[in-house]
Amino acid sequence: MAQHTLSVLVENSPGVLARVASLFSRRGYNIDSLAVGPTENPEVSRMTIVLNLEGHALDQVSAQLFKLVNVIGIQEMTSTNSRQRELLMVKVSNSTSRGEIESLVKKYNGQIVEESSNSLVIEAVGTSKDLATLLTELNKFGVKELVQSGLIAIETSDTTLVERTLQETGLASSESQSQTEDYQN
Repeated sequence: MAQHTLSVLVENSPGVLARVASLFSRRGYNIDSLAVGPTENPEVSRMTIVLNLEGHALDQVSAQLFKLVNVIGIQEMTSTNSRQRELLMVKVSNSTSRGEIESLVKKYNGQIVEESSNSLVIEAVGTSKDLATLLTELNKFGVKELVQSGLIAIETSDTTLVERTLQETGLASSESQSQTEDYQN
């Protein structure tokens, strides 16, 4: 199976996340990562969904997603057409190797954001691969706790996802909002 990253523009309304998640659940697909946040338009949210699917299944998922009334636009984000990042925060034991930990963390563009007598909290932003490598290297210092965000991605071209959606569908997000405001749950 291949990993795919979908960027999905949706109406910012109650129940949208549940409808999108249930679409994958009903079809037996697992979501590897899901990040949802606001966009430049307060009426629109952006979901970044990472899935492991084969090509035909991806086409089916995209078609089914687009049928959901609250979905405005969908774009697959590839490593060649987008910048993709995750956030990792990890707590490690504060041992006598603070200098070694600090140099390791700097190598991955991270930083120590909190220090106590028993632990260090490290924050790093990077690609999934870089963060996995950093985490593997930090394991030798004793990882006490970790939290990692879902992947987020943005296209590298001058065109935005909203502009691309408007070009392809001709629908403005304010029009789709007024058409579906009665369909909340």
